[in-house]
Amino acid sequence: MRLSSTTAGIRARVLAVALLAVSALLVGLPSASADNRDDLEQQQEQNEAEREELSAQLEGTNSELADVYLELDDIERRLPVAETELAAANDELAAAQREAEAVQNRLEVAQAQRADLEDQIAESESEIAHTETAMGEVARSAYRGGQQASTLSVVLEATSAEDFVDQYSVMNSAMRSQNQALTDMESLMAVNRNRQARLDAVEERVNELKEEADAAVVRAEEARQHAADLLAEIQQLQQQQQARKSELQDLRTQYRDQIGEIEEDNDRIADEIAEIDRREREAERRRQAEARRQAQQQAQSSRGDRDTGSSGSSGSSGSSGSSGGSSSLIPPISGLRVTSPYGMRWYPITGGYYMHQGVDLGSACGQAQGASAAGTISAVRPAPNGTHGNQVMINHGTISGNTYVTVYNHLSRFAVSTGQSVSQGQTIGYTGATGMVTGCHVHFEVWRNGSTIDPMGLPGF
Repeated sequence: MRLSSTTAGIRARVLAVALLAVSALLVGLPSASADNRDDLEQQQEQNEAEREELSAQLEGTNSELADVYLELDDIERRLPVAETELAAANDELAAAQREAEAVQNRLEVAQAQRADLEDQIAESESEIAHTETAMGEVARSAYRGGQQASTLSVVLEATSAEDFVDQYSVMNSAMRSQNQALTDMESLMAVNRNRQARLDAVEERVNELKEEADAAVVRAEEARQHAADLLAEIQQLQQQQQARKSELQDLRTQYRDQIGEIEEDNDRIADEIAEIDRREREAERRRQAEARRQAQQQAQSSRGDRDTGSSGSSGSSGSSGSSGGSSSLIPPISGLRVTSPYGMRWYPITGGYYMHQGVDLGSACGQAQGASAAGTISAVRPAPNGTHGNQVMINHGTISGNTYVTVYNHLSRFAVSTGQSVSQGQTIGYTGATGMVTGCHVHFEVWRNGSTIDPMGLPGF
């Protein structure tokens, strides 16, 4: 029986070691969660940047249509991220379940060890009690002077030498048996003390494993709930995706008219600036004609003075141009961040292609915008104003032989009025989201000699 218990204990220890090794391997496996988290963060940053760019591309779009389109875009960006998160959550759930199972296995092994030790201790205690009973009976018989032999009785009561030898041999045999029984009993007691110490350690380990098992179950439940929440979110996103697609399809027809409106607005501005440019060139022509007339008059006056022998200073020959003191243009705001560049642009909804005549700059709502150069306010147009919203137009006159007009759209409010002269950098209005836009930003156009140019190519930008 003792050999059987020992063998079972060895097997249990081997099994426990094996389970611990497997558990360590499972826990120590490289986890993809950290990499997944980094990937997701990068994906979210990229999505935010693309969302901002898309919002800029939707400038001039009906706000309802733009909102539906952006909402659909948000859903379609979120879906793959949520699916990736769900895959990671399922991995975490599987890991949590494996951990809970491993802890439970370790707990069962420890409980089996405890039961085995308790059986061994009980068996040994029974054996010790039996030996104590037998030894007590021997002691009581000897005390009562019964049939047990003693050294004195052997010497005094032997009837012959042969009888003495026989009795002495019986007596020694009985004493060796008693001594062996005492030795065995002491060994059993020592073994039991050792077993009790091991049992105490196993009891402590069982309590620890119970706590670990409870915690592992809680973690597994949390992981399961997280995965379930993500799955529900994905299903909801898929439903919303279908709804937004249907809604968007219905609005596309209305949107087709928007392209025509944008082009009409651009043509209107172009005509207006062409007229400003024409007047500016006419004024410049008159200025230069007047300068030439004054120069000729001064030259004639100088020749007359030489003929009459008088002398005088030649004076200044003057200069053409009406730059208003500015030799170059500056940005309307500081901290330039282009959200949509100048140039031809694809419309994301219909795939249409049209000219974006200015540059869009990231700007907080309410930020002051300054005049790009000194000049005269040629137009202050409040919303509704086509697709442009609140708009300011500044005629900067001629700078270095070229005429310049700058345009500022989507302002939240104005700081100037038509006909007012402004200096370079003077606040002309504040960043807003009026007109057909999806958010606050600066829309800034530069017209040189009647045509738009890319502001970001200017020296001051």
